[in-house]
Amino acid sequence: MFTELLKWQDLFVSIGLIAGAFVVGIIVERLILTRLKKITARTSWKGDDIIIAAIRGKAILWFCLAGIYGALLTLPLTPSVNNILQKILFIIIILSVSLVLGNIAAGLMHIHSKKTEALPSASLFVNLTRILILIIGALIILQGLGISITPLITALGVGGLAVALALQPTLSNFFAGLQVIISKQVEVGDYVELDSGQRGYVTDISWRNTTIRQISNNLIVVPNAKLADAIVTNFNQPQKEMSVIVEVGVSYASDLDKVEQVTLDVARRALKDIEGGQEKFEPFMRYHTFGDSSINFSVYLRVHEFVNQYLVKHEFIKALHKRYNQEGINIPFPIRTLYVKK
Repeated sequence: MFTELLKWQDLFVSIGLIAGAFVVGIIVERLILTRLKKITARTSWKGDDIIIAAIRGKAILWFCLAGIYGALLTLPLTPSVNNILQKILFIIIILSVSLVLGNIAAGLMHIHSKKTEALPSASLFVNLTRILILIIGALIILQGLGISITPLITALGVGGLAVALALQPTLSNFFAGLQVIISKQVEVGDYVELDSGQRGYVTDISWRNTTIRQISNNLIVVPNAKLADAIVTNFNQPQKEMSVIVEVGVSYASDLDKVEQVTLDVARRALKDIEGGQEKFEPFMRYHTFGDSSINFSVYLRVHEFVNQYLVKHEFIKALHKRYNQEGINIPFPIRTLYVKK
């Protein structure tokens, strides 16, 4: 009778430990972490937001695991059962901690890459960071379970050769993606043109493909190996700003000095007033051809990035046409004079 009473008492104590740990986890999750989230939202450093976001949802789990571990110490279990349950708890704790650390490391690396541009911000490196931390966690679990990891590493090395041969195209894309990212010749956010003619913004470089979003909002998925071998024009390198050339022609009867003065005045106003124009740039023009019906010249403007050229050209041509009409400057139609011998 007394022995059974002790068993029931141990059971109630174990249940109380687990329930108490669950309640403490809820308090930490709902009160402490919620307040910390509000505090970190007011700070300039974004890393604390990432840490709090990674921990949220795990506090209850960790406290419950602590309560279960305390319950195992009080319950009269056999050593073998106790050992199995403790190993299960150990595996769950290491896996959850590895996931949290992987999310934190990936988030911090992403922030650091955006802030300093020292590291690429592609998802390939973010995923590699998570995988590396998970592998370390798995090795810790194996070592904690008493499994020697040396033969496993040897077996993985031998098996890796067979896997490498079987997955040669996939590995080719993987290492090509690494090469593209490390060289920084193409980065996420760049506007590029491939030698096949496709243009767009690089939105992501993953372990297999590079995704390019066209201005029409369509996605182009290019294997990394193809991208590494392609001739790529990067309109963001070495800087985003670029020149825009507009071809114009005026009649042979025009005062070329006046044409130059009026054209540059319109160009300055266009770069100042039109969104995307580089207002600090001094536009210029150069006459270059005696055409069939006009004297042709090029006007050189400058925009902040590639896509700005469309609006700047559009507004500049409208403004220039209007001003030429006001100043009496003629843009002739293509004409040809024929002399007919009678």
